[in-house]
Amino acid sequence: MEYRELGRTGLNVSAITLGTMTWGEQNTEAEAFEQIRLAKDAKVNVLDTAEMYPVPPGAETYATTERIIGNYFRTYGDRADWVLASKVVGPGRMDHIRDGNLQLDRKNITQALEASLKRLNTDYLDLYQLHWPDRKTNCFGELGYTHDPDNQSTPIEETLEVLDELVKAGKVRHIGLSNETPWGTMRFAQLAESRGWPRAVSIQNPYNLLNRTFEVGLAEIALREQIGLLAYSPLAFGVLAGKYLNGARPAKARLTLFERFQRYNNPQALAATEAYVKLAREHGLDAAQMALAFVTQQPFVTSNIIGATSLEQLASNLESAQLVLSAEVLEGIEAIHQRQPNPAP
Repeated sequence: MEYRELGRTGLNVSAITLGTMTWGEQNTEAEAFEQIRLAKDAKVNVLDTAEMYPVPPGAETYATTERIIGNYFRTYGDRADWVLASKVVGPGRMDHIRDGNLQLDRKNITQALEASLKRLNTDYLDLYQLHWPDRKTNCFGELGYTHDPDNQSTPIEETLEVLDELVKAGKVRHIGLSNETPWGTMRFAQLAESRGWPRAVSIQNPYNLLNRTFEVGLAEIALREQIGLLAYSPLAFGVLAGKYLNGARPAKARLTLFERFQRYNNPQALAATEAYVKLAREHGLDAAQMALAFVTQQPFVTSNIIGATSLEQLASNLESAQLVLSAEVLEGIEAIHQRQPNPAP
């Protein structure tokens, strides 16, 4: 397993992160424990979760994933072996979380962190991330931006100030962003440097063969500012494994169970996926492993967040960390990307 520095922290993290958002919905606690042990055996040292998980979110399952991880630490006692990351939700239509008052202000961030620490059975988080911006902006697949001068959002200054207090209190070691834009990322960096507040050390945004929009405005920032990408959805909800081609709907698969996950399921994305799967097979590669390896080897990626609903899937995904794509394969990927760029942003 390769290890990379998290921002400018001196903390080394594995190139693969274990994602957890299926735990409590598609996976039981016992299955989650097995996944953690398998990932640890593969030398993965990062666990990424969120107060909102599992996904799809709901009142009945809210924070179940964090509780499962906390139960794991009670059982195995190896908290110190992990770089533990979680997230606080931003404003949105989730009335089951803090009565729907989800601004990224002092009250909400403090309450959210204290609850997460309790559920996770830990005194601190290695990385605490803002799950999405407080302000209205174009994220979650929205390419166009419409400015709303009347939008009332928590000033970034207030958000950073309370995060600074939590870092100084020892409850958070480092902070990160998620689903953030180039402007937002640079604004956080500017304020941190001018006010002496903690810098964001990472940004968790989607990145995969069907959605490479991160390369347009954020890749340069990630490299120059050392705010590395923690890439989520590297398999585009499993689409890039090829298992949904020709209308297939495997039992217990995410798109089979949840109609809401159609982001990577449009005709253009499926056509591109078919081309990527064909390319992988021409080179004797597993399509999912090729897609994962492409993400992992990008210079702006700090860690690739992989998840699975079975140990067999997870083992195969973990093996992708050892795969180095040849120049010929990379040329083939670029040719497909040029024909169908970002079909599912």
